[in-house]
Amino acid sequence: MRVIERCDEMQKLARSWHKEGLSLGFVPTMGALHEGHLSLVREARRHHDRVVVSIFVNPLQFGPKEDYTRYPRTFEQDKSLLEKENVDVLFYPSVEELYPQGFQTYVVVEKLPEPLCGRSRPGHFRGVTTVVTKLFHIVMPHEAYFGKKDYQQYRIIERMVMDLNMDIRITPMPIVREPDGLAMSSRNRYLSPEERQKARILFRALELAKECIQKGERESSVLTEKLKSFIVNEVPEARIDYVAFVDALTLEDVSRLRGHVLLALAVFLGNTRLIDNCEFFLEE
Repeated sequence: MRVIERCDEMQKLARSWHKEGLSLGFVPTMGALHEGHLSLVREARRHHDRVVVSIFVNPLQFGPKEDYTRYPRTFEQDKSLLEKENVDVLFYPSVEELYPQGFQTYVVVEKLPEPLCGRSRPGHFRGVTTVVTKLFHIVMPHEAYFGKKDYQQYRIIERMVMDLNMDIRITPMPIVREPDGLAMSSRNRYLSPEERQKARILFRALELAKECIQKGERESSVLTEKLKSFIVNEVPEARIDYVAFVDALTLEDVSRLRGHVLLALAVFLGNTRLIDNCEFFLEE
């Protein structure tokens, strides 16, 4: 596996692959890799001649009170994992390489970033769309893979690619979970052993929602209050950022569940913010 740190070197290699008629799959990450990331890498490996994984902890998507400086950085471990997955290139640029002095150009999607995580993390998705656009121009993939745990991010990237006529297929992949149901996340490393046990409350809330919906409940307000009460009663120290039922395509709130609906959760345990979600496909 080749490690590339310079944008021009990565672009040169990508162009040579294109000239050879080779297909290129891409998995953008911030490192601290786990089985969720590796599931994307394996899918890319199955379908493409060349696979590139990027590791870049993007400062633009962290707010002033968020965890940029303490975000886990495990480069050597990540590199070893990717070598075992037969990745062709690990693209590992510095902040200065991606955002040189004088950088002042940003990519903004207008509506999709407003609800859910966008309410509590203003500017976050501007950072995401800007860095992903840059990575797409540098790596020049035919297909890019995103996990559905960050469902809002996936929909925003999909919209951006469509709106800007980028010739890239965006492929979403299922959430990968721990044996007890907790969605895999790099931020799970922040949890104390006690918090880790309590973090399962998100998955349990999703399971409760499934049970209620299977019994016929369709009013989002009723379901939302039931889930909030369940979380707080089971884990009193949990701080709920949001519990929301939204249209899975537009991410707009829905009052009654019908069609393709997303249940999205964001909950703090200590200083760690965890997110999870579940999709429902209901008859109109």
